[in-house]
Amino acid sequence: MTAGTATAEPTEPSRSVIDTTLRAILRDVLALDESQVEAFDADTGLFGHLPELDSMAVAGLFTEMEDRLDIVIDDDDVDGEMLETYGGLLAFAEAKTVES
Repeated sequence: MTAGTATAEPTEPSRSVIDTTLRAILRDVLALDESQVEAFDADTGLFGHLPELDSMAVAGLFTEMEDRLDIVIDDDDVDGEMLETYGGLLAFAEAKTVES
């Protein structure tokens, strides 16, 4: 490459990378079985549906999401809807990754 060659802008992780990372976070933080997490689809219920995801676990979940996805989750970002289903949490993670 020559000195005048432009470098590519860094890109956000792909949807599949975010999905894989988010599934690993849920598995690790909530101590869920890998096959259970792999079976999650967009409509799989999370908060209120998984006994492991209680109010105390939410803080750990967000901390891991921030660390592993290199995002910042502000208190204003958090609402019940984004934790209702796996699809909602994935969409939130994707949006925050694009923001960062």
